[in-house]
Amino acid sequence: MEGGEENQRIALLNHHETKERGEGEGEEENGLWSRAWDESKKLWVIVGPAIFSRIVTFSMNVITQAFAGHLGDLELASISIANTVVVGFNFGLMLGMASALETLCGQAFGAKKYHMLGVYMQRSWIVLSLCGILLLPMYFFATPILRWLGQPDDLAEMAGTVSIWFIPLHFSFVFLFPLQRFLQCQLKNFVNAAISGVALLVHIFVSWLFVSKLQFGLIGTAVTLNFSWWATGILMFSYVACGGCPLTWKGFSMEAFAGLWDFLKLSAASGVMLCLENWYYRVLILLTGNLKDATIAVDALSICMNINGWEMMIPLAFFAGTGVRVANELGAGNGKAAKFATTVSVVTSLIIGLFFWALIMGLHDKIALIFTTSQVVLDAVDRLSILLAFTILLNSIQPILSGVAVGSGWQSTVAYVNIGSYYFIGVPVGVLLGWLFNLGVLGIWAGMIGGTAIQTLILAILTIRCDWDKEALIASTRMNKWVGSKEERTGVSNGNEVA
Repeated sequence: MEGGEENQRIALLNHHETKERGEGEGEEENGLWSRAWDESKKLWVIVGPAIFSRIVTFSMNVITQAFAGHLGDLELASISIANTVVVGFNFGLMLGMASALETLCGQAFGAKKYHMLGVYMQRSWIVLSLCGILLLPMYFFATPILRWLGQPDDLAEMAGTVSIWFIPLHFSFVFLFPLQRFLQCQLKNFVNAAISGVALLVHIFVSWLFVSKLQFGLIGTAVTLNFSWWATGILMFSYVACGGCPLTWKGFSMEAFAGLWDFLKLSAASGVMLCLENWYYRVLILLTGNLKDATIAVDALSICMNINGWEMMIPLAFFAGTGVRVANELGAGNGKAAKFATTVSVVTSLIIGLFFWALIMGLHDKIALIFTTSQVVLDAVDRLSILLAFTILLNSIQPILSGVAVGSGWQSTVAYVNIGSYYFIGVPVGVLLGWLFNLGVLGIWAGMIGGTAIQTLILAILTIRCDWDKEALIASTRMNKWVGSKEERTGVSNGNEVA
């Protein structure tokens, strides 16, 4: 009797083994290329619209500066300084804080806890509103701050006036950034892209109306950005509130005020992580401006940074796409799929980065012709082109690994990595090479590339050594902890049935 039961048990185990082997062979027959193609399609659904949206945002700033440039050199400089220094500082911090939603909304969507996406977005609005209020002194005291940074009195005065008029733009970040990530995490990326396209047309029209037609001058130029960014936010919220997201938006909820402390900690970590990256190469321009005879160096560096800024729209889109894909898979409890999504994203972005690296290396003495015909500046850009090429190559990997960190919820760890790599290694080594070894801007930039390389290496090691099944379990635990009330769980369950 016992022998018969044992034989049955062995036969059953053999049957399971044969079945599993057959399934494994079936998976292998699908092929690595087939899986990679499927993952690439999922990735590009996010990346393609994200590239378009980022180019549109970049273009709106360029259009504003172009209209200001027709008013006069001082007006152009004041708009540029206010936008780059004052607004740019706050933009980086608030964008980073909103990126906490890429972790939470992405994982909630993967776990099919759809109702939580709307709750998380409302929590983000609350946290960013508080942050926005705390940052207001930057705008009110912009003039003395700019004077302290060494700007001439007339420029500091005018830029300070423009900064006051940029306060509505500042609060549009509070409203818009969470909306963008809310839509992005549920793969409604074409909505983001379409609304961004409409906003660009609105911006062009409003710029013409306020500046050229109505002659509102510099203040009118600042108001155009306020108008266009708020129009973008209102259009997105109208889409969400009017039935575009029936599973994820259930209206305003008091649940948004629960768990704010945990949400604030994750948002703060995200803010520190991303703003440290956003500010890093701004430090390069600031340091270069303090060199002796820095005019040509700053001109050449500005051209290189513009080229780098345009190309960075691609890896930044991969940053968003990777964060969403990793968060979705971890939320669904599929650690291996999150790992595979990371691999596909890194390889795809690296191939694109290698293409641009080769392009810069091949056209090293011609790339600046887009911006200038001055032979002195062309020669200076030529000398910097190798650093530009390797910056672009590194930036094809680093943002993707940061996207993995955001999708997995490692923001606190990466914030420490960024502080150490960028500001304890990159900047000091750059200063050492630039001043002590008299290498000028070449040395400053080379040192800072070294900081980026170390940060990329550490993130790569963290990613390679990651236990993806453990990360999936952590994501599941986080979702269960933050789902909230029994009523909300019932709502989520109903959402799963609908899905």
